[in-house]
Amino acid sequence: MIDVSHRIDGRDRPAPLTATNDFVVKFANVNGSGSASANALFAKSILRMGVPVAARNIFPSNIQGLPTWYEVRVCEAGHLGRRGGVDLMVAMNPQTFARDVASIEPGGYLFVDSTKPPPHEGLRGDITVLGLPLTAICNAAYSDPRQRQLFKNILYVGALAALLGIDPAVVDALVAEQFKGKERLIKPNLEALAMGRRHALETLDPIGLKVRRADAVGDRIYVEGNAAAALGAVWGGATVCAWYPITPSTSLAEAFMGYCEDFRADPDGGARAAIVQAEDEIASIGIVVGAGWNGARAFTCTSGPGVSLMQEFVGLSYFAEIPAVIFDVQRGGPSTGMPTRTQQSDILAAAYASHGDTKHPLLFPEDPTECFEMAALAFDLADRLQTTVFVMLDLDIGMNEWLCRPFAWDDSRRLDRGKVMSHDELESGKPFGRYQDVDGDGIAWRTLPGAHPSRGAYFTRGTSRDPNARYSEEGPVYVANMERLLAKFETAKALIPAPVFRPAGRRTPHGVIYFGSTSAAMNESLAELEATGIRLDAMRLRGFPFSDEVMGFIAAHETVFVVEQNRDGQLRTLIMNEGGVDPAKLVPVLNYDGSPITARFITGGISTRLGRGGA
Repeated sequence: MIDVSHRIDGRDRPAPLTATNDFVVKFANVNGSGSASANALFAKSILRMGVPVAARNIFPSNIQGLPTWYEVRVCEAGHLGRRGGVDLMVAMNPQTFARDVASIEPGGYLFVDSTKPPPHEGLRGDITVLGLPLTAICNAAYSDPRQRQLFKNILYVGALAALLGIDPAVVDALVAEQFKGKERLIKPNLEALAMGRRHALETLDPIGLKVRRADAVGDRIYVEGNAAAALGAVWGGATVCAWYPITPSTSLAEAFMGYCEDFRADPDGGARAAIVQAEDEIASIGIVVGAGWNGARAFTCTSGPGVSLMQEFVGLSYFAEIPAVIFDVQRGGPSTGMPTRTQQSDILAAAYASHGDTKHPLLFPEDPTECFEMAALAFDLADRLQTTVFVMLDLDIGMNEWLCRPFAWDDSRRLDRGKVMSHDELESGKPFGRYQDVDGDGIAWRTLPGAHPSRGAYFTRGTSRDPNARYSEEGPVYVANMERLLAKFETAKALIPAPVFRPAGRRTPHGVIYFGSTSAAMNESLAELEATGIRLDAMRLRGFPFSDEVMGFIAAHETVFVVEQNRDGQLRTLIMNEGGVDPAKLVPVLNYDGSPITARFITGGISTRLGRGGA
């Protein structure tokens, strides 16, 4: 170990942290150094020990050279949000050394490459520094510069596994799985792991953080939200995907391609899905709307800048009443913003997308399992409501692997195509008017092209028209149509997933509303607040439009905190706008620095307003 001062401003140095199966490890690397797979190997090895982990990759938008971080939350209790703070920092990037060291908890640990002395700037006397000459070891073992860099990453994984007590057989087995089909790479990686273990055990003292085998993972799976949403699209009957590459949604389309090869291929090898990389986002949504008009279940995946470009076609979908699904994997904005950082900043843009008076259903999945479920549901809703439905992921859910419930599917479930008039119904003489509300729910019957040779045809237009789809700019006709669309939106309230409530055990004067990826940190924060005497009723929103339950929850509390990851409190604004809620009643708790929100941030934001031990 590298010696540091044992006194801090005349005070004794705090004792080194001790914890088993409950700590945070963070890796600070340089993008393009090959560290990502090594860091993921570390996280998965702990998972294989039966201990839940939550890993988050925080990376820059360039190809290489800028700082990148990989944070692993180890928590046998099952908290999967970011806690805040770091217990063990693996500092492999001199560029960010000072701020990386600053994030370590008092009594925590700093792991460094000690081939050269670490920068003195930023070193603290209240942490333990663990030095291993990684570069020197690799230079002695390998002659190829690229091998030296890549195996240095594997070397520190081996060292950390030794320090934390991770079973070497578990890590070795993961390496064999990772390089299956590339057997020539298995042996050198195992040798590098062994070198790291050996050097750590021979030269470093034991530390207080340990991984112990547990049985806390159960049957849960470890998967990215984008992949889960893509699989949900397949199960939901999607056969058309039109997309244009944009971070962080590209992997959703790529995953859909892969799943279609498995589940959308004819026995003779022919495709049963159309996947089009369009020339831009405008063309993408145009293809989707055209396919939806023709009866296909179609979607595009994009992020905020793409949603901005798609506005006019989204308006056509709303006004002409054509089904479409958009997966919006949100990122930092506005403009190019922070393309590889997470936010929940497209709420208003999606809810009111396009010019004029428009409203669109939104779904808010909290994890990959709900990404799968809500992806499939979105296509039913789009057909049932004959409109665009947005599934609001974000980069944190979409591009990170989450430990979540296994996906489940009811084989008796059938696709809900909504009000589509069949050939037989048309043949029987059943009256048809494309935009007539005959059932009082605001939803008109539609037909698909070719349903009947002489009946059920209509002209689809983006201009105002009467209930029989005939062009009309008469004011009363236009107003009647717009009122019907509002009635349809009212009907949607009963179709959107209901909010999830977390009672505090008794009615409290204060409540909290949250949604999406925030829920992982929020769940832990509620427990932290409870421990300080602050009790809150909690409600997780799962969709928009808001049901009467949402407004009832707000009405039942003196103050309601709204936790979200954007600057302007967009969900709060949407609630005020739709429910006529007094702004003073809704207190924003906002995180928008691009990193996933932490439990400590939420706890601090609420407790400072209420006072510790209050409520």
